Amino acid sequence: MLKKRIVVCLDVRAGKVTKGIKFKGNVDIGDPVAMADAYCKEGVDELVFYDITASAERRPIDAEVLRRVAEVVYIPFCVGGGIGTLDDIRMALLAGAEKVSINTLAVENPEILSEGAKAFGNQAIVLGMDALKVPVSDKIPSGYEVYIRGGREAMGLDAMEWAKRAVDLGAGEIVLNSIDADGTQDGYEMTITPMMSKGVSVPVVASGGAGTPEHVREVLDEGCADAALVASMTHYGNYTIRQIKEYCTEHGVPMRMNW
Repeated sequence: MLKKRIVVCLDVRAGKVTKGIKFKGNVDIGDPVAMADAYCKEGVDELVFYDITASAERRPIDAEVLRRVAEVVYIPFCVGGGIGTLDDIRMALLAGAEKVSINTLAVENPEILSEGAKAFGNQAIVLGMDALKVPVSDKIPSGYEVYIRGGREAMGLDAMEWAKRAVDLGAGEIVLNSIDADGTQDGYEMTITPMMSKGVSVPVVASGGAGTPEHVREVLDEGCADAALVASMTHYGNYTIRQIKEYCTEHGVPMRMNW
């Protein structure tokens, strides 16, 4: 059985790691370089950095922060926010990132996924998706609608249909973030996550709602996710990466014990 991954998300705003609930009420909680270094030493499998205001402000991602992070970590990390062109993808990869997460741009210009995959390989192109639960309709048959610009703009696009199209275009992984669950620490979204994990041929990273090791175990097991993204539950010192991994292992979920 393939081992599951724990991914820590660092949302960055104005050079600081920040955290909110359902994309609102963000407060600054630390330095991204120092936090990346600490998580790396703690045994996290991957890091994800989101410049959370870059897309809304229509500016490039902060390359300087990426370079500083790359100097201190020795695990894969993915970056997102403000990716607007192939040159932006190239810049992020040259700065040290292994993967680039494309969200808003992919919806507005889907061909960037195929262009990016052709230029840099499918493994470097991640589809970032922010999904909100809505009434089931002919337009949104899964009951989950895609939002862009940091959860600010509804697109009238069905999450499952968009995921399948993105994979066909070249996305090699999907980070699925539930807007409803984001930052709540009440558990992952357990309807769309298994639906998407079973419905596409690439790894799915579950994001939004992690509060306890049991939540992580649940989404990796019943939710069928390939990886679980965590933030608040470790940022605030409630649990360590080791505690989460040991709990999952004890409850039958194979983890990478890399410490």
